[in-house]
Amino acid sequence: MATLYTQQASNTRRTWFLMAVFLAVVVALGWLISFYYNNQAILYLAIILSLMMNFASYWWSDKIVLALAGANPADHDSNTELYHLVENLSITAGLPLPKIYLINDPAPNAFATGRDKKHAVVAVTSGLLARLNKNELEGVIAHELSHIGNRDILLQSVIVVLVGLIAILSDIFIRSRFIFGRGDDDNKAGGILAIVGIVFIVLSPIIASLIQLAISRQREFLADSSGALLTRYPEGLASALEKIGSYNQPMKKASNAMAHLYISNPFGARAAKGVAKLFMTHPPIEERVAKLRQLSY
Repeated sequence: MATLYTQQASNTRRTWFLMAVFLAVVVALGWLISFYYNNQAILYLAIILSLMMNFASYWWSDKIVLALAGANPADHDSNTELYHLVENLSITAGLPLPKIYLINDPAPNAFATGRDKKHAVVAVTSGLLARLNKNELEGVIAHELSHIGNRDILLQSVIVVLVGLIAILSDIFIRSRFIFGRGDDDNKAGGILAIVGIVFIVLSPIIASLIQLAISRQREFLADSSGALLTRYPEGLASALEKIGSYNQPMKKASNAMAHLYISNPFGARAAKGVAKLFMTHPPIEERVAKLRQLSY
């Protein structure tokens, strides 16, 4: 059974394992392309790129995530109630006060990011503040603080950067033909490697989705239950999730790379239909609400 401490240790192991896997994948692809074009410089470039991206994903993933989301620091005087709410819940959870950011977007949503609890950020949208009452907002903030306490945030933030790297690698393979030349088209080995590279390009969006799903939807259930215990009022988060899940429109800067970060699907309720359900980064809202209401009893 998952507990706070087993989840923390698991997330730490997953983060380092994921970074090691991406390092190996980038180097392997660099070798593939360099072999095909008979240009060792490509392999060296791949090694440097993989090391730089791993370094950046650890130290600056939160800044990258905030920039992608269009988040800005929340002004204390204009958001006093939000500040006090986050401060009180942080004290209850035994966590340092995270930085608070706002996203100017009518879609109700929120996420937490950062390297660790001392460098954590909680970001909420203007739509969330406008649509939720105090108890519901407390539920959402408690959920995000639970991600911080469970050490989900580094893993989630690193995923954003490294999933984006998959798209960059695909683009590099396509453009490399023009930059480094055609290579030996008569070479059978080179032809096989070219086919492998093309398959990688075609499958890269699916690979990115599978990496996000590998994080496990269970972390959302754990954050829901941890947040409910923090507020001692599961109905607050349950009601908030219902309001968030009923909003149909996608966020202005919705991104597949960042989808798993948010408390709910940033593409709106209509995104979770048909085949798309197979690649959902979150459990269905109905299941989460049902589990929370079971806690109420």
